[in-house]
Amino acid sequence: MLFDHIGFNVSDFAAARLFLVQALAPLGVGITSEGDGWAMLGRAGEGNFWFGSFGAAPGAIHVAFAATSREQVRQFHAAALAAGGKDNGAPGLRPQYHPNYYGAFVIGPDGHNLEAVCHAAQS
Repeated sequence: MLFDHIGFNVSDFAAARLFLVQALAPLGVGITSEGDGWAMLGRAGEGNFWFGSFGAAPGAIHVAFAATSREQVRQFHAAALAAGGKDNGAPGLRPQYHPNYYGAFVIGPDGHNLEAVCHAAQS
């Protein structure tokens, strides 16, 4: 992992927290720490994804979360849509990146493009 943590502001912390916790649960990502108006999401021993409500939300950004299987990608997509996300690319191969690039994309509450991606070959 290149980063210790990455963070950005959101326009509605409670809505972002609810969405992110539900959407990222299939990837084994959960709250690692939180305080008043901020939270960190991650997996044990890995970097964290910080979000909070301490200023204006940035323009739309893209964040890709690592999945360990194609099934996790599918579960992420379904969970994100159930949490109110908008489809921005159904689960599937993206051979323009490489032959085993399997990803899914959703737009979250602040317009951010969130992705789950698995680079492993189909087993």
